Amino acid sequence: MSEANLQEQILTFLQAHPDRTYSVEQLTDELHFTGATAFTFLVKELANMERKKLVSTDDHDHFKLIQETKTVEGSFHGNDKGFGFVRYDPELPDIYINPDNTQFAITGDDVAVEIIRPARPGSDRGPEGKIVSIVKRNYTQIVGAYTPSTDEAGFIGSVAIKDKKLSKYQLLITDQGLHPTEGEVIIAEVAAYPEAQHPTRMIGIAKQVIGSVDDPGMDVLQVVYQHDVPSVFPEEVTDEANRIPDYVTDEEKAGRVDITDQPLVTIDGAESKDLDDAVVAWRLPNGNFHLGVHIADVSHYVTENSELDREAFKRGTSVYLTDRVIPMLPRRLSNGICSLNPDVERLAMSCEMEIDQTGEIVNHKIFQSVIRSHARMTYDAVNQILEAHDPKTREKYADLVDMFDTMGDLHRILYKHRRHRGAIDFDDNEAKIIVDEAGHPIDIQLRVRGLAERMIESFMLAANETVAKNYSQLKVPFIYRVHETPDSDRMLSFFEFVTNFGVSVKGSSKDVKPKMLQDVLKKVAGKPEEAMVSVMMLRSMKQARYADQSLGHFGLAAPYYTHFTSPIRRYPDMMVHRLIRHYAENGTGEDARARYRDNLPNIAETTSDHERRGIDTERDVDSMKKAEYMADHVGETFEAVVDSVMKFGLFVELENTVEGLVHISTMDDDYYEYVEKQLALVGRKTKRTFRIGQPVKVQLMRVDKNQREVDFKLLNPEEAPKTDLLPKREHHDNYRGNNRRGGNTSNYRRNGNNNNRSNDHRDGNNNNHRNGNSNGRRNNNNNNHSSNNNNRRSTTDRRR
Repeated sequence: MSEANLQEQILTFLQAHPDRTYSVEQLTDELHFTGATAFTFLVKELANMERKKLVSTDDHDHFKLIQETKTVEGSFHGNDKGFGFVRYDPELPDIYINPDNTQFAITGDDVAVEIIRPARPGSDRGPEGKIVSIVKRNYTQIVGAYTPSTDEAGFIGSVAIKDKKLSKYQLLITDQGLHPTEGEVIIAEVAAYPEAQHPTRMIGIAKQVIGSVDDPGMDVLQVVYQHDVPSVFPEEVTDEANRIPDYVTDEEKAGRVDITDQPLVTIDGAESKDLDDAVVAWRLPNGNFHLGVHIADVSHYVTENSELDREAFKRGTSVYLTDRVIPMLPRRLSNGICSLNPDVERLAMSCEMEIDQTGEIVNHKIFQSVIRSHARMTYDAVNQILEAHDPKTREKYADLVDMFDTMGDLHRILYKHRRHRGAIDFDDNEAKIIVDEAGHPIDIQLRVRGLAERMIESFMLAANETVAKNYSQLKVPFIYRVHETPDSDRMLSFFEFVTNFGVSVKGSSKDVKPKMLQDVLKKVAGKPEEAMVSVMMLRSMKQARYADQSLGHFGLAAPYYTHFTSPIRRYPDMMVHRLIRHYAENGTGEDARARYRDNLPNIAETTSDHERRGIDTERDVDSMKKAEYMADHVGETFEAVVDSVMKFGLFVELENTVEGLVHISTMDDDYYEYVEKQLALVGRKTKRTFRIGQPVKVQLMRVDKNQREVDFKLLNPEEAPKTDLLPKREHHDNYRGNNRRGGNTSNYRRNGNNNNRSNDHRDGNNNNHRNGNSNGRRNNNNNNHSSNNNNRRSTTDRRR
């Protein structure tokens, strides 16, 4: 037996049992060696391996494998009880960190972790680790109301922290910075983080006063500043914007295609001010359709590396909040020269398509143009024309009615084409929060997407796909919007889940196609389990993002996709326009390709990050305002639907889209256990069962606006259906079930989203945020899904 072969056998065996120690005699037996010679060889080789530091011995001369220290980097998520988890790979289980090994990391910190116990093969338990260093702090500043205090030497006061993830920490303000007065809301730069001597204390320096806690809208502004969203344009940026003419000059029209005679119209919400897309359609002599999608040429005015460009990149996106919009560009541009206002000339980037009767785009042109909008239409007006067939509205727009009818026909063809290829369609209620002059919410109004909204969605999707396909086939560097194929393991779990409802999926989880998931939704449509299946499907999908490679859009079943249609409010769209112009002027040779190639990966990654930042800000403001609205209704009863099931309780949604928690401690009619595979809470004695999509009646018990929490109590548990989902046990009374009265919710409440979206609307999101509304669906975070289940809107590319 060679030395190398013997060493390999020993290592293979010890690696299979990394936590155990063995004597020489035990190893001899385990390796099936016989005879004195084999024993001698084994002893010599073990001594050799000890010198090489491959194995170690204990006081009893037992040998153990020396495991290679593995360090990984990931994001830490802490729990109020002191422990936490680090997510370092979306395809692998989180690393458990016990309270002694957190190095006082705070939720959101990027950390380096040493694996001290690997995951056991075949076990659901992930690995255990200890944090060896904090790579990047998530919180470098904290925003809150200042309270003066002289209790501790060296500190002048403290800041009230509203962020739920920081609720256990105290922030003391030193005298090194500003000296605010009581009630002023300040930005404090964090100078010292928790450590062994003060595990729940941070120290900050007052850097800026942003107003008084009693100022109208200050609650929203605090959220904006806490997310570090730029909200004030620097003077040099506004000066540059002010130097741009508010009309199109003759010099600017040179070299562009003049299509001002075409009857283009804009169709938006009634409150929209930044009109960045105009459309036109007509039937061609061959029976096909002409569709023109004409987008404001923002990149003409925001030139590369200008002050406007750098600020737009820093912002990445406009942020649409309940009572305000934080624009990516100064309003002189977004509401002025870049807005396709009616009856004035505007510069545009145009995508003209010829579409046949099956919805295939058979020809297209992409070019720079001069346009004139012939009418500023609203969704409501077009819906009155196409759906209600209102005589007065049709008479008012008589010269455009035929075109709108043609557009309606074209939309139906495009929609059918998308569905045929497998596009997955999730429809949610949308809500607009109405506030008074002081910013206090007074109503929540549901919005219904009509034919006009869906029609514009279809047109924008067609343009986005056409542009992406054009430049992907040219094989030039470009920016794409991608939604990758779901992970096969997650899909396998989802397929196993739906079999519980008698749904069989044709095809393999290793080669999943959008059509397979579309078929699942068809099979459960209108059934009680529809909501539950939709949620689990969403959880199984990846998050949409920007990339410099054309990876397709799974949710849309589109092999090519980009964002071309909203350059006023999204930097990637503006960058797409810049690239179109660059290749039009410089060709597609190697020199032209090299110009942006190295910069695009960073642009894609940074704008994806800024998109998520905007989504988080919108979500937090939305949930805060919904909680504030509900504070006026404590004690009232509501009809609701179970929106999510966790081991600590139920999240329910009211008809007005407000969500809240029914904590398991209030479900006192039985002892409820969590059945994870079924996403159900089941009573031990009564077998009463609660699942996603189930109607319930609830009473509002408590509201905390600052923590964005709404708590309900079930009123009709006896009406719940009964099941036999609980596992059978011989010693049932001794079984320790899942969290009856406990169930810490701090890691789950309002800290993220456990839904993805995978459809694309007009230009990227699920809500008509131009009209100032923010949907902010489910903000609770399920640890099992926290990596891919960020906000639904970040995987959905729909028009706001």
